[in-house]
Amino acid sequence: DIGYHEIFVYQLQSQARAGDVLIAVSSSGRSRNIVDALTWARDNGLRTIAITGFEGGAARTVADVAIHVDCTNYGVVEDLHQAVMHALAQYVRHTRMAADTISETVF
Repeated sequence: DIGYHEIFVYQLQSQARAGDVLIAVSSSGRSRNIVDALTWARDNGLRTIAITGFEGGAARTVADVAIHVDCTNYGVVEDLHQAVMHALAQYVRHTRMAADTISETVF
């Protein structure tokens, strides 16, 4: 049996490999399960990105890259996190597509 604080580390231990990228989202950046996952990932050869708000907490400093929303309103932080995640998804999608396909496709 594992505690909730280990939920993401447990998944990473069975699924992640060195060279993978972990993107962690936490409004406060203080959630123990998120910080533990980022720490485990860093210690096991993964690249890490933390998307945070408020002060950014430990997640902001543990991650290789921090995308930080400097705001103390949960609604604003979460809305901006959603926009960042959408932009990241589009970037990943486009980097996997041929230039011809991108120019011919309506997204």
